[in-house]
Amino acid sequence: MSWLDQFFAAGSRKQDLVAADAALPGRTSEITVPGEHLVLGTPMRGRPESDGTYVHGIGRFDAGLTAIVLAGGCFWGIEEIFWQVPGVYTTAVGYAGGYTPNPTYEETCTARTGHTEATLVVFDPAVIDLEGLLRIFWESHDPTQEMRQGNDIGTQYRSAAYALTDEDLATVRATAATFQTALDAAGEGTIATEIKPLAEAGDGRFYYAEDHHQQYLAKNPHGYRCHAATGVVYPG
Repeated sequence: MSWLDQFFAAGSRKQDLVAADAALPGRTSEITVPGEHLVLGTPMRGRPESDGTYVHGIGRFDAGLTAIVLAGGCFWGIEEIFWQVPGVYTTAVGYAGGYTPNPTYEETCTARTGHTEATLVVFDPAVIDLEGLLRIFWESHDPTQEMRQGNDIGTQYRSAAYALTDEDLATVRATAATFQTALDAAGEGTIATEIKPLAEAGDGRFYYAEDHHQQYLAKNPHGYRCHAATGVVYPG
């Protein structure tokens, strides 16, 4: 097998989702979550339960705030887009939809944890509703690409939207259907985004990424951004 064949074979393997019983074992200790968002100055994690655990790994934010977990390729660029949106209270990057507890970035890159690079977005629906956020989500990446975004290939780059409530899940599905009509009109492909309740995505948890990944592009303004967008505009 030539080096080129080996390269494409390796890329193909990275696009296969690992089974739960074949995932890396991970660890019991959590990655330390920074106290405040570097740009917004708000907490990136909600309050724990009385027993010290955090719901879905995220915790509980103040009443009136809503959270959703979105994935659209490299999490550095997706997070940067959303922390600039008026009404967004906080953001954080992490790993979701997989099986390895408390994974590292390096483990996630092996495609053996099942996770996708994801961004937690906590927002005030009185300022921007979920449909408004999802409009940005659908337009800012290519949801028709399966297990990749542009030159970033692998299960860690798959498009996903993980909702925390049934109502929000219905909104995700409705906006996906709306955006699909625009994709069809533009001659683009079919949305491949993984749409699930967060509780049913892998082990049901969002794991915060390492500190140096949080608000990476605020720390490294000339850093890598991958936005393999379709150029299609969300209707309305």
